Amino acid sequence: MAEATGNNDGLRVEEYLKYTALGKGHDWCAAFVSWCYGQAGLAQPRNPWSPALFPKDRVYRNGGMLHRKLAKAQTKADVFGIYGTQAKRVNHVGLVKEIQGNYLISIEGNSRNRVECRRRHLKAIYVLADWLAEKEVK
Repeated sequence: MAEATGNNDGLRVEEYLKYTALGKGHDWCAAFVSWCYGQAGLAQPRNPWSPALFPKDRVYRNGGMLHRKLAKAQTKADVFGIYGTQAKRVNHVGLVKEIQGNYLISIEGNSRNRVECRRRHLKAIYVLADWLAEKEVK
C-alpha cells in the first residue's frame, strides 16, 4: 500500500488518520500503528503522535538501555520508536514483526510513503513499548 501522491494521502492513509481523528496530509506512522491495534480489537493505543505511544509503564528499552525482555520474551506486535535528532523526540514508529540477531524486522507505515517491512539494526531503535502486557514491564 502506497500513498496516492506522496503527500500523506490516499484512501488507506486517510483511513489510518481518521482512526486517530486526523484528516488528510498528516504524518501517519503512529496512526497506522494505532489502527493496527484497533483491527486486532484493542482500544489502545489510539494516538497519532509518535511520542504518546511510549508511556513509562509500557517501555522496556529507552535511550539505549536494553532490558531483559528483548532477549527472553515475545516482542511481536510491540511498538518501536526512532529518535529524530532534529525533532529532539521520537518521530517515527512501527510494529515489531520479529527480532533476528541484532536486527529488528518491522512493519511500518509512512516509511518511504508506504506500508512496508524493513530491517533495522537494534542500535537505531531508541525505544520499545509493549501494549499487550497486562501490567508494567520491568
